[in-house]
Amino acid sequence: MKDSWATFGIDLHLELGGPRRRKALEGALREAVADGRLPAGTRLPSSRSLAADLGLARNTVVEAYAQLTAEGWLAARHGSGTTVAQRPPLPPAAPGGGAPPAPGAERWAHSLRPGGPDLSSFPRTAWLAASRRAWSTAVDADLGYGDPRGTRQLREVLAGYLGRARGVRTEPSRLVICSGFTQAFGLLCSVLRAGGATAVALESHGLPELSRIASGAGLGVLSLPVDGEGADVAAIGGAEVAVLTPAHQFPLGTVLSPRRRHAALSWARQVGGLVVEDDYDGEFRYDREPLGALQGLDPDHVIYVGTASKSLAPGLRLAWLALPAHLVQPFSDAKLLADRHSSVFDQLALAELIASGAYDRHVRRQRLAYRRRRDRLVAALPAGRVDGISAGLHALVRLPSGMSEAVATAEAGAHGLYVEGLDSYRTGPAARPPALVIGYATPPEHAYGAALMVLQDVLALGAGP
Repeated sequence: MKDSWATFGIDLHLELGGPRRRKALEGALREAVADGRLPAGTRLPSSRSLAADLGLARNTVVEAYAQLTAEGWLAARHGSGTTVAQRPPLPPAAPGGGAPPAPGAERWAHSLRPGGPDLSSFPRTAWLAASRRAWSTAVDADLGYGDPRGTRQLREVLAGYLGRARGVRTEPSRLVICSGFTQAFGLLCSVLRAGGATAVALESHGLPELSRIASGAGLGVLSLPVDGEGADVAAIGGAEVAVLTPAHQFPLGTVLSPRRRHAALSWARQVGGLVVEDDYDGEFRYDREPLGALQGLDPDHVIYVGTASKSLAPGLRLAWLALPAHLVQPFSDAKLLADRHSSVFDQLALAELIASGAYDRHVRRQRLAYRRRRDRLVAALPAGRVDGISAGLHALVRLPSGMSEAVATAEAGAHGLYVEGLDSYRTGPAARPPALVIGYATPPEHAYGAALMVLQDVLALGAGP
């Protein structure tokens, strides 16, 4: 047995380099406790056993145990042997240090956070059945290092699904699967910057992280005003790329008008620009005819991005891009360097879910459920106060005159309800009247009514007597 490791009944690597063996053993044990490889309460082997395993003198182990016990790393009790001592937890990081917690990460009694589906509605039974079917037909090669674009099975069924459900014109060879929209957008910014792009135009209200991602890739960021017709593409200016949410602007809820859609494509053709179409919730529409993807009108100038985060669950980390032909190879190369490819297991399961028709049935079921929730939201609030309700999973609720977003969110929080103000999604200089962005899909069904009651009470405070 090599003298650099010992078996405690569990695998544990101990580095015992250097001539001073006792000091080396103390340091190795101290490090194993500190980094959690030896949790508190773990019973260590007897000094005789460990000495035999490591090829050390027994006194060396006895002295090392005694020293670590004196320091408080170990605890020794007569008749119970030597164990790892309980240690106080590390103090929390100072404010501003490390990664910030996710919005709404606190344990609120209720949450109307936008941007997510009802996770309790995830089709667990259908997903498990799809997984079993997928793996019963998978070949050994599917478990290897595969195509960075994604599995052939998922790209083939996605090409068909996107064509019939969203009007996307693509083929499997031009689809790339990514680990969520964030990765897709980050890789895309890097690829476009390497290809000569200098700036990207973002809608004045949207996901704040998009601006940081674009800037981190070396792109300048311009702001597009948004009005009742959607983003004003006339303000694109010198940007070579414009990111739009045509089917349902996030978070304002407007739809890109036919006139603006035409203007966006005209701009792209004239200057050789690209439109990135974020179709994050295009499958959920209620009071209007289905609006096809902008990409279907010009696949060479529009990059379509879709995701399973709203239709199924964000935890799957599955998104897809339909790319113009000239971007497929450089984007695939970037994906290869990022993480080789996304999870094969989840890709095969999703492919089977779509091919079996279970995905369509789930989307239709959720479309009805979310429409009922939207109707309950509209009915619970004063007439004319809710905007952006024709599609999607969120709505814009305008606040009573004189009530600020800070007051509304604080009052809601005091009553156990998490809500977000519109200004937290402002990425450009254009401010708008105070409003809340209400995610009516987020709560499980049993908690939705209580969340609405708190929201009603908060808005009633602002309305006055």
